[in-house]
Amino acid sequence: MTTDWAAEYRRMLQGHRHGAGERTTGRHREEPPAPLTTAELREAEEELGITFPEDYRDHLLRRSAGGRINRLRRDAAGWGWDGDSDTNYDLLRTDFPHPDSYRAYEDDLDDREPLEKDFADGAAFQAAWDDWDNEYGVHQERKTAGAVYIQEHGCGFSTLLVVTGPRTSTPPTTRC
Repeated sequence: MTTDWAAEYRRMLQGHRHGAGERTTGRHREEPPAPLTTAELREAEEELGITFPEDYRDHLLRRSAGGRINRLRRDAAGWGWDGDSDTNYDLLRTDFPHPDSYRAYEDDLDDREPLEKDFADGAAFQAAWDDWDNEYGVHQERKTAGAVYIQEHGCGFSTLLVVTGPRTSTPPTTRC
């Protein structure tokens, strides 16, 4: 059985909240938003289907719902983070993978990248490359399952907060 990587990638991308809006705090000297109430925190966790790590829960309840990190708030789409269109909400309940769990697959995928010189015509190459690129996109989505893009540092460099799986209590992870 072959996988329709284009369809799988389109399905995966539906978990993103495009148009998540601009960040409302943290970039300038604005006052950070007030902390969440315990009821709001529980509502967010229930809706998102996760339990926040203790340090993050403490930050949300005692310090602020935002500040230097993306603000957690409820809007028309539900609970989510301001300015974050990278988090895949459909994958939040999936355990964050340890890099060792996908390294061999990623190496194999890199080795299988179609090269134009291996094809008789451009259309066949483009079709093979598009299929490979969709598989690569699915793989990239799965690498950040169970994590929130909690802070953007610019130039595609972000901090991830792991919210599900055995790495939940580890310090935030950076990703380019």
